[in-house]
Amino acid sequence: MPDPIHIAGGVAVSVAVTWALRALPFAALAPLRSSATVHFLGARMPVGVMVILAVYTLHDTQATAYAPTALSLAATIGLHLWKRNPVLSILGGTAVHVLLTSVVFAQSW
Repeated sequence: MPDPIHIAGGVAVSVAVTWALRALPFAALAPLRSSATVHFLGARMPVGVMVILAVYTLHDTQATAYAPTALSLAATIGLHLWKRNPVLSILGGTAVHVLLTSVVFAQSW
């Protein structure tokens, strides 16, 4: 059976490492708050992420799925241009795609 001092030491090391790993992002973020690069990326990244997701989605699209995918992509772009809300755009485009593939363009097996 392990010595209680060894167990307490192991727990103390685990607590210290866990606390340090959770505090590190906040400590590293503090000097970046005034950075012009971080502000630029914060303004541009939502659209960049959506473009990457669209390209990834369209990369392996099969010929039978062009219509629902294109309509969903158009809905996503339209929602984003209308409301400028990335969450609404992504969720709305996903909902349109699920609706179109499940109901409108559903194939009977």
